[in-house]
Amino acid sequence: MKEILLILLLQLIYVPIYTLRTIFLVKNLTSLASVLGIAEMLVYVFGLSLVFGGDQSILAMVVYAVGFGIGIIFGTKIEQKLAIGFINVTVNTQTKNGQLIDTLRDNGFGVTLYTGEGRDSNRYRMEILTKRNREQELIATVEKFEPKAFIISYEPRYFKGGFLLDRLKNRGSTNR
Repeated sequence: MKEILLILLLQLIYVPIYTLRTIFLVKNLTSLASVLGIAEMLVYVFGLSLVFGGDQSILAMVVYAVGFGIGIIFGTKIEQKLAIGFINVTVNTQTKNGQLIDTLRDNGFGVTLYTGEGRDSNRYRMEILTKRNREQELIATVEKFEPKAFIISYEPRYFKGGFLLDRLKNRGSTNR
């Protein structure tokens, strides 16, 4: 029974590491991904040796597979908590809400405002680049002032310059 629990534990370590390594590769954090890759392979080989060494019980294989599935959930939750990287949020509103714009800027968000021609009237689009760990704060602020706003959030793959990067440089942070 100890071996079965150890197999489950190893999968709950291995798969989140695997998930984070993959995400770090996508975000071009190759050094960190490499270190995680070493740890991932050590845990992986040890776990497989437990499953395929000895009597190769069906239970051990099922626990290995179940641990893999649960590990994916854990890895995703960990990555969401870390919220590494940046997001770009586009907010479309029917009014030019100066109070919202001022509040966002006062809270450290860089806001660029565009005016567009809608079917019935002008529309206003705000482009906001921020760190991923501030996404919920940003959306909550927008919804407080503009409950009917249309909001799109996505992760940019590359960007250079601008308000946010200037602020981060002044604080000693980097683009990552």
